[in-house]
Amino acid sequence: MRRHPLILKKESSVLLIVDLQERILPVIRDIETVLENTVKLIKGFKAIQLPIYFTEQYPKGLGATSQRILDELGGYSAINKMSFSCSGAENLFEEFYKKKLFQIIVCGVESHVCVQQTVLDLLANNFQVNLTADAISSRKETDYKIALQRMRTLGAQVTTTESVLFELLEVCGTPEFKEVSKIVK
Repeated sequence: MRRHPLILKKESSVLLIVDLQERILPVIRDIETVLENTVKLIKGFKAIQLPIYFTEQYPKGLGATSQRILDELGGYSAINKMSFSCSGAENLFEEFYKKKLFQIIVCGVESHVCVQQTVLDLLANNFQVNLTADAISSRKETDYKIALQRMRTLGAQVTTTESVLFELLEVCGTPEFKEVSKIVK
């Protein structure tokens, strides 16, 4: 039986966390939900042993990544960027190609700026983008909604944190399934 080609596969999936930095977070709509769901994604990706990358936009001005996120990431290092899009974050896209990571799960802020430009550039470079709608946000609801609609229209797969994690698990009854089930509760 065939499975849909857009279903996430462990061997080709990666989590990309965009710019969840301390100085911008206080003005972001529903930031607690975004942080909570990002933590779930991190824990889930670690449980399934999948790669995680995170970026910081102009850290000199916007500060470091949220301590809550850094605590979950442990030994991971931020990829700094000055461009809004993560296409300008060192050789990130090239690294995805080299590691055959073509299904990019994206979360972060702001939906209509860095997230949207990253998503559009990923799509332009033939990556499949799975956008976690419950783990992205903007300052204004209108910006969030329009950006989500635009990214979906241009080819991003809009999904949720829990959908991503269970799609990657594929089956129940494994130790990873039990761990992820605890994470999403």
